[in-house]
Amino acid sequence: MVTKAVIFDLNGIFIRSMKLSERFEKDFKIPISEFVPTLSEIMKKTREKNAPGSFQYWKEAFVKWKIEMSESDFWKYWFGAETVDEEMVALAKDLREKGIKIFILSNNFKERAEFYKEYPWVSDSIDKVYFSYHTGFVKPDSRAWQHILEENNLQAEDCIYFDDQESNTLAAHKIGIESYLFENVEKTKETIKRKFSLT
Repeated sequence: MVTKAVIFDLNGIFIRSMKLSERFEKDFKIPISEFVPTLSEIMKKTREKNAPGSFQYWKEAFVKWKIEMSESDFWKYWFGAETVDEEMVALAKDLREKGIKIFILSNNFKERAEFYKEYPWVSDSIDKVYFSYHTGFVKPDSRAWQHILEENNLQAEDCIYFDDQESNTLAAHKIGIESYLFENVEKTKETIKRKFSLT
């Protein structure tokens, strides 16, 4: 029997929140045009395999922006505003019960990866989560998907991938994985149903 699998991005699909850049502009008056390059630079340093804790980099930015926030307060501020999309969790659980493997592939750093591991729905609905912090492969590097295929003895044509970033869907598509830009839960259900001929 051919193993079938769905690979999902995490943030923007299972995890929803207002953009951190928009929150900093609203709460601390830091312009998005200034915040985003700082965020990108920090993420570049902290999403790699076994990267150091990221707060040291944020602390430098906070000094520049004259923001007083401890590390624990910062993570509460950031992660505490996120909500879980229960419809997506239910979909993943249902697919898993039908024998389809469910994986998450996420560019994420140490503190966030550890925080998400505490979500009970992850072990209930997901076969395995692949964080760039653990694997060292940061999307859109094709090795991020190839690593999942090799580790789980999967063929690209037996998988389907969803992400909210087009650069990532294009990269997955290049190695033969049918890939879609995530729009909403209903369209996702329809696409998976069609791909795997589910009733």
